[in-house]
Amino acid sequence: MLGMIAPTRFLTRSLRLSSHGPAIARILAAGLNAVHPGEAVGRFVQREKDELRIASNIYPLDKDRRTFIIAFGKASLPMAESLTSILGDRLTGGVVITKHATGRTSGLPRAQTRGRLAVMEGGHPVPDERSLAAGQRVLELLSGLRADDLVFCLISGGGSALMTAPVEGVTLSDLQALTSALLACGASIAEINILRRHLDLLKGGGLARLASPARLVGLILSDVVGNPLEVIASGPTAPDPTACADALAVLDKYQLSGSQFRSDDFPGLAARAGSRASQKATDPSRVLREVATTSVLEALKSGRETLKPGDAVFENVDNILVGSNLLAAQAALKQAEVEGFHPYLLCTDLQGEACDVAVELCRTLRWAWQTGDPAPHPACILAGGETTVTLCPNPGRGGRNTELALAAVTKLASFPDVMLVSLATDGEDGPTDAAGAVVTGETFARAYALGLDPVEHLRRNDSYTFFAALDDLLKPGPTGTNVNDLSFLFTFPRA
Repeated sequence: MLGMIAPTRFLTRSLRLSSHGPAIARILAAGLNAVHPGEAVGRFVQREKDELRIASNIYPLDKDRRTFIIAFGKASLPMAESLTSILGDRLTGGVVITKHATGRTSGLPRAQTRGRLAVMEGGHPVPDERSLAAGQRVLELLSGLRADDLVFCLISGGGSALMTAPVEGVTLSDLQALTSALLACGASIAEINILRRHLDLLKGGGLARLASPARLVGLILSDVVGNPLEVIASGPTAPDPTACADALAVLDKYQLSGSQFRSDDFPGLAARAGSRASQKATDPSRVLREVATTSVLEALKSGRETLKPGDAVFENVDNILVGSNLLAAQAALKQAEVEGFHPYLLCTDLQGEACDVAVELCRTLRWAWQTGDPAPHPACILAGGETTVTLCPNPGRGGRNTELALAAVTKLASFPDVMLVSLATDGEDGPTDAAGAVVTGETFARAYALGLDPVEHLRRNDSYTFFAALDDLLKPGPTGTNVNDLSFLFTFPRA
């Protein structure tokens, strides 16, 4: 199981030089460690002899009852390992689909066995052949279930891409091109997942449908603002309140409902397609030159619908939220209070363009520094959520968190005794090795001295390069969890 995150892994140049740096590093670590996937599962799942107690529900573990695990998402491996240790010899088998399977060769779709579980990698943030193989493996497992079987579905962020089973007539290439185009257009994760639910056999309650008549328990680590179950990993165990007409409306909104579209209609697709925050994900040599969307349109107009609220299938399904952005934020603020800061939770539903959100956060930070409102010095003001980035032609390297931080550089120039930290809880801002960045009132001057223009880097969506030169990229490494992003606003006593 992945271990807890050490505070020292957050020490960028600005944090190393700040007298408050070690305390801030401990605050960041506390937020992530509170949503460690294995710990989250362990808090909710308790075994007493041959019974499992989860929330208010009890599940018998009879010796002749088959018990399976189907886990997918960035946090699937530690979640599965935690549940496996609880189930012990009562676990029959299952499959784990993750982004990083430690100890195996990346790129191979074949599963490796870890105990009774087959561990597979899938593609992320755009599904690939491995995702398709993983989806097929899950379909095979579901096809053999019986009424007295117990199935645990461990769901976390990234699951939509890591596992896929396209509906009849839709190909993997269709899904890849459509997803990339939506992300390059700045579509929200909720919009993207409306389409995913209606184009995939396992999403939009599809897994629950195929698991029936077995008993299904979903343990869910939310990476979506507001925690709507149908959006998290595209809702494989949850009813879908949307219809095919809503999916078609998303295509219309982003002008993708023509008979075909070309990848070069989206200038940023070659370098940055494929991330829900519009981050670099594809090599130019792998650009999809042209993909007909006729099959997608036909599938959406075929009359095939996802499972809706009230469907009888869900009478045999329990969905339990075991971790969220709010839990991470609360833990970080609790640690901030221990460190002597005045904590204040601004929100956990932060959304919108990263640049626009940065402007609002900087306005809040400057006001707090000037007035002590909403928290007196030293303050730790925290906002959770997830932003998006609409790409320019030929964008540079970066992600939504570093983009937000870069947009804050000019807004905080020359403001003393303040700091903004933007952090992706999964430890990866898209496909980069950074989770975010640190900005202070001195960042602008330091950049200027190095010949870096924050405005120009922002225009090119090249935030990673900018902060790499300043040694202010946060690089804790993959955390094994994913509950959106955290933006910290710090004020310090005036020197």
